[in-house]
Amino acid sequence: MLSYSVWIVGSSRSGKTTRLLEHFCQWLQNDNHEPELFYTKKGVKKEGTTLRKSLYLQKIEPGVLVLAANDENRRELGDKIVTATLGKYPVRAKTILGFFQDEVILFWPLLIQSLNLKAQFPVRLRPETEQELATKLWRSQLNEETLRRAGVNEYRLVRRILDILQLAAYSGTHCEDIAKILQRSLQENTLNLEPEFLASLLIDWRNWCLERGLLTYGIITELYTRHLLSDRNYQQRLIQRYQAVLADDVDEYPGVARHLFDFLLDQGAVGAFSYNPDGAVRLGLGADPNYLEGLAGRCRVESLTEPPVKSLADRLATPMAELVTESMVLSTLPDTVQSIQTTSRAQLLRQTAEVIVNAIKSGQVQADQVAIIAPGLDAIARYTIIEILNKQNILVESLNDQRPLISSPVIRALLTMLALVYPGLGRLVDRDAVAEMLVVLSRKQQPPENSTELSTSSAFSTDIDPVRAGLIADYCFVPHPDRPNLLPVTTFERWDRIGYAASNAYSQILDWLEKQRSQQELRLIPSPISLLDRAIQQFLWNGSNLPYDQLAALRELLETAQHYWEIDTRLRQIPNGGAGELVTQHSGLSNATCYNGGNLRNAVAPQHSALSTTIAEFIQLLRRGTITANPYPLRPIGPARKAVTLATIFQYRSSRRFHRWHFWLDAGSPLWAKGGAATLFGAPFFLQDRLGEPWTAEDEKMAESERLRRILADLLSRVSDKVYLCHSDLAVNGQELLGPLLPLVHACVPFEVFVN
Repeated sequence: MLSYSVWIVGSSRSGKTTRLLEHFCQWLQNDNHEPELFYTKKGVKKEGTTLRKSLYLQKIEPGVLVLAANDENRRELGDKIVTATLGKYPVRAKTILGFFQDEVILFWPLLIQSLNLKAQFPVRLRPETEQELATKLWRSQLNEETLRRAGVNEYRLVRRILDILQLAAYSGTHCEDIAKILQRSLQENTLNLEPEFLASLLIDWRNWCLERGLLTYGIITELYTRHLLSDRNYQQRLIQRYQAVLADDVDEYPGVARHLFDFLLDQGAVGAFSYNPDGAVRLGLGADPNYLEGLAGRCRVESLTEPPVKSLADRLATPMAELVTESMVLSTLPDTVQSIQTTSRAQLLRQTAEVIVNAIKSGQVQADQVAIIAPGLDAIARYTIIEILNKQNILVESLNDQRPLISSPVIRALLTMLALVYPGLGRLVDRDAVAEMLVVLSRKQQPPENSTELSTSSAFSTDIDPVRAGLIADYCFVPHPDRPNLLPVTTFERWDRIGYAASNAYSQILDWLEKQRSQQELRLIPSPISLLDRAIQQFLWNGSNLPYDQLAALRELLETAQHYWEIDTRLRQIPNGGAGELVTQHSGLSNATCYNGGNLRNAVAPQHSALSTTIAEFIQLLRRGTITANPYPLRPIGPARKAVTLATIFQYRSSRRFHRWHFWLDAGSPLWAKGGAATLFGAPFFLQDRLGEPWTAEDEKMAESERLRRILADLLSRVSDKVYLCHSDLAVNGQELLGPLLPLVHACVPFEVFVN
């Protein structure tokens, strides 16, 4: 029987999304708008035809479920739909996990009834909060002996266990069946922990969260696929709401997405899916492209065979792949591929940046047409490249920079400010932190007029320089465990050395802190989030344009704080009893926070309030280097958009970007074939085509070879003019680099770097 659904397969930038949009417009603009366009004959009754036509005449758009691979692609897909339909059919695009979350929250009353849960509105845990609470719940079981056997620290072990729950949910494996999967898969158990023990921890965690209405992505996915999608009442609602499904880049979706698609297609809905055989960017993070590819058998297949427009993939993908996989092949790459070779990595970073500067200054390429891509970007590489380019007034956009929030001086200053206003936090403040706070909070009112420096933190000057801030902190800061204090500048005998501008700025900071303290004592500050907002408005914002990196960090801090206190409030609302008591000790503090049945209660000296204890936990959470969830999407505008892109392979491929010039940094690194941070522990165990099978060394070798082939094909599809292979003979640790791309480096023409 002829299928109305379509399966669009093609390489990167071959026009898959454009074809999806064309199908979408055909669905919406068909003049006849017969019901079988959205339903097969199995899924619609004859008498429904008149109703469907009347809905069309009333310009009520049909229910179309629009899905994208990630949040950035979702926003772009939504914009393209609005443009293609002239805004007549507003459709909300979602990620597959975002759709699961919306459905679980929307139909939460149904889950309350079927699972006998407490009637409370659900709250989703962000990754950093999930990690913190799971650590506290399991701390009594993850003792020193357990950690020694596992061979990893507590943070990494907790993260691995939580990842197992997420991977199991994405594959459709029930939490109770995780032990069976791990028992078969972990023949060489690198964790040295019993699968039954790991599974019991996860079941306890899932039940603990559900009792309190707390949701993680793993729990959300299990709730949707196991309980909602199988519920008859929900199935009826789903059929009524969606008559078609439009899914872009399904090679990035978890396996359970097929369960949803199969159900909709079984009920007669029409579907349009795009699939990239060279994609699978999220393979290792829960995606199951091979399982999703099975949907092609239910659709009419469209193959887009034309090579990407203006890309190097057509000419170079095959010969470069052969050079890498067939070591005996002797070949020379064309001039479009050149190498930058040095002995040390420090020289490599410097010369790579100089080549980019010279090319931009000479007009060969614009800044926003250049991308620097590396298998892994350490802090040294980021800092070196950004510093050199910024000094030449060339902006750098670091894609999805996953640095700890505490690495920002602005964030550290605001946390120090919290510790000075609220009582009982004196042990979290020292002279160095106070000096840094004074520098940050004494920013001058207006930034420099040079708008090209919008993206650099050094674009703003301060009234209190680091030397004067150190003097003030040495002579005016009074440490105290409960009430640390700052004295007037005249306390310093030679306060005249401070100068008028610094003295005036310090007095303003001091007056503001005293005002906030008095208001805090009178309970006039609603929450620490309000205090953070006040400080930002008073000292950092001032009606000026903050640098993009600082603005993103501040938004991240406020969102993280708001979420943290939301969870804290939820846990306080749970009555005592029912889940046992968990006590966690905090180093450096003479207090403890107790979770007794979810009730966060203070176990400290009477003068320390529960609020101060929560603030202390929050500050320590960030100071441990926790990487928080990214803030609400914030895109650079104006001159900040004209920037060189700096990204890891995973970040760049996920963003679906395209540039004229590529610089492949650390081309000799072995990490080009490795999954690295983009591969979760146990990910291969939960793929449908090998569910529960052991992962052998031979499997790993084949996976690395296939991963490298996809990376080369994908990246070459995203560059049009030149590729520079940037290679240093030695790594940072002095070891010789002998990665899989080394044959490419030897086969291309070395680029002559002329140093002035």
